[in-house]
Amino acid sequence: MNRRRLATAVGLYGSIGFGILASIVAFRLLGAHQFGRFTIVITAAALFESLLDLTSEEALTKYGFRYIAAEDWGRLRRLFGVAMRLKLAGAVLALVALAGFAAIANSIYSTSGLAVPMLIIAFLPLVQTQEDIAATALLLRSRYDIRAGFLFFSMALRLAGVAIGAHYGVTQAVLGIVVAQAIATASVSGAGLAAFRRFPSAPERVLGDDRREIVSFVVRSSVSTGILSLKTSLAPLLLGLVASTDAVGLLKVAQAPQSGLTAASSPVRLILLTEQTRDWEHGRERAVLASLRRYMLATTVLMAAVIPVFYFAMPWLVRTVFHPEALPATTAARIMLFAAALQLIFGWSKSLPVSIGRPQLRIWAHGLEAAVLLPLVLVFGAAWGLTGAAIATLVSTGAFVGLWTVLLLQLRGEVARREATA
Repeated sequence: MNRRRLATAVGLYGSIGFGILASIVAFRLLGAHQFGRFTIVITAAALFESLLDLTSEEALTKYGFRYIAAEDWGRLRRLFGVAMRLKLAGAVLALVALAGFAAIANSIYSTSGLAVPMLIIAFLPLVQTQEDIAATALLLRSRYDIRAGFLFFSMALRLAGVAIGAHYGVTQAVLGIVVAQAIATASVSGAGLAAFRRFPSAPERVLGDDRREIVSFVVRSSVSTGILSLKTSLAPLLLGLVASTDAVGLLKVAQAPQSGLTAASSPVRLILLTEQTRDWEHGRERAVLASLRRYMLATTVLMAAVIPVFYFAMPWLVRTVFHPEALPATTAARIMLFAAALQLIFGWSKSLPVSIGRPQLRIWAHGLEAAVLLPLVLVFGAAWGLTGAAIATLVSTGAFVGLWTVLLLQLRGEVARREATA
């Protein structure tokens, strides 16, 4: 088990490292202005894919573990078929929406050179549509180490695609990403199919009484994913409306602390999703809460040591890692560092609602966060540009943390009351 966890950490750290390196390479090869356009295209793709995605993989994880525990292999197979069709439908919707946005992108941002790369990136959701389903098959076999390995492979391919394409321009860099994703999806789909076939064979069974509950779970997960995309993807696009195209690219640089700390916690979050879902389905609720306490204590101590170092080193890091042309992002990056620390400490908030079967908790928390963030990005971004967007992020993260603190205390109380009456 420890070997699998170590392999998971190596794979996820490497994959996110490749993602960060791809941004660095793109900035250095394209320059600040073209990198801003590149960021708008990539961010728009992420926004429409998340907004229109039917997030069936979370229900597949939750109910997949339930059917495995009950050895209900017929319903497990039925669940996989439904999840695959839902993901495909969402990908087609995202393709159509992005193609439409490509037609008006230049006029919205009062620039040129966005239409063609935007049209190319429209195919990305369709290309990667079955990757999450295949990855879930691996998680249901508790092979999160193999899942991490394929993420490593996928992001390495994307880095290569960006590095080759950015030598020629934004359009070619985007094309490199789409081609890399096609190869990655084909690879992980093969592994996912092999993992799925290892489950005992059985004729498909209708979901029956579980159908309504699963549909509700998918709807709530999809709404949650859509709201989260408003925070991560719509905010940079809004900044481009009130500031400049260059500011969008520099915001991507300023978000490097978030990317780095996300990398630090990603192996733990993947393991938590797998093991906490399994523990909760077997009635070990107290163990799930205990794992959250250990995680929060460890990350709080870590952040107390790390933040001062990176705060004072930030100008050197921005200049050295990216380029002297990126130095205007320094103040925003320092502000983002504090928001990233809070997000790391509460990093479990993405997986826990899935594990306990309450995706609506993410809707409430991310809904509040987006409701605070988006207006502030427009107001603060118009007033202070890039730094204003960073301040808006920190304020909205504080609101998110406050609400999750209340929700966690309520959950602990519920578990305690159930144990007292058991």
